[in-house]
Amino acid sequence: MEGVPDTEFVQKLLPQFEEQSGMKVNIEVLNYALMHEKLVPQLTAAPGSGSYDLIVVDNYWVGEFVNAGWLMELDDRLAASQAISLDDYLPSMANMVGQLNGKAYMIPFYNYAMAMIYRDDLLNDPALQAEYKEQTGKVLALPASIPEYVELAKFMTRDTNGDGEIDVYGSSMMGLRPDPTTMEWLNFLYSSGGLLYDESWNTVVNNEAGIQALTLYVDLMKKAAPSGAPAYGFDEAFSVMAQGKAFSYITFNWMLPQLEDPEKSQVVGKTKVVRVPGGKGLLGGWGWAIPVSSPNPDAAWAFIEWVESFPIAKERALLGGAPARIDVFRDAEVLAKYPHYSEVEQIVGEAIPFPIMSRSPQVVEVLGRVISETVAGSKTPEEALNEAAEELATLID
Repeated sequence: MEGVPDTEFVQKLLPQFEEQSGMKVNIEVLNYALMHEKLVPQLTAAPGSGSYDLIVVDNYWVGEFVNAGWLMELDDRLAASQAISLDDYLPSMANMVGQLNGKAYMIPFYNYAMAMIYRDDLLNDPALQAEYKEQTGKVLALPASIPEYVELAKFMTRDTNGDGEIDVYGSSMMGLRPDPTTMEWLNFLYSSGGLLYDESWNTVVNNEAGIQALTLYVDLMKKAAPSGAPAYGFDEAFSVMAQGKAFSYITFNWMLPQLEDPEKSQVVGKTKVVRVPGGKGLLGGWGWAIPVSSPNPDAAWAFIEWVESFPIAKERALLGGAPARIDVFRDAEVLAKYPHYSEVEQIVGEAIPFPIMSRSPQVVEVLGRVISETVAGSKTPEEALNEAAEELATLID
């Protein structure tokens, strides 16, 4: 499992399962960059002879793992279960990390739909509101589109103490290739009306919407983000926001509870989460799966039924987890603690997932490369996306 908050919440609750079941569960936590290469040799092992009873699958890997025949079908187990059903989950999650081609291979674990987190205190600062009105003739408000977001972020980038150095940036960005910058940029693409492929699997990433999205992304990176942002990953971008050095942050929706933790953040009580400007962010998520190579599939299923049961899924959410179940999103106690989950439910339901295909990781590599080259100035947005379109066409199943 990846070393993220939702993994920590499962670890915290794990003694309950071990006491109830009499089983001992060993969770291996890895850096995301190492997970795929660690999993594949075990998934290709003979049936029942792998090292893992149970795995978590990133949505990027769904097409590869299912098409290779590495995951057990779960329909019979679901039909017999009294604890869980794919109908318990938001359809967007069930269709991404639950079923493929009409068969169930995974049970959704948590979502990482992307959204915009922003400093509400800065947006409502009277001095900033007056300055914005004077400069633009408009009311300082949340942006409704990516161009408006870039404009607002530039305005919010400023030297607050007169020492000649920027103290607050309009956007905390993550330009590290391939995954962080690809994931970040796809929000610009989707909210600009673009896609990677159309419904017939023609590459359309290099159309007008795509070129505009990359042009705006580079503009934001150069004029409203820290100078080190082209090399920032998830941790660095979070740190900038948590230290109060940025107005906004397009990131995973579950970062908001992290920013409300006084041990991690200096902006407690100052941030809110909303849809990505333009309304369409990137949907991401993980699912539980039992490999064909699992030595103990029945034990693995018993764990899934426990960890995804409503009571445990609710406990994880109350700890700050990112729900996938509908009933958890709508639970009164969960909403009392995290009122923003009503907004997050809509964000997760409407976000656009990465295309499910066998070579999704290669698509990420291509996009990460051309985005980075454009940020560095070695390619124009049009050149970069024309190159990407040619390569993406060769990666379709």
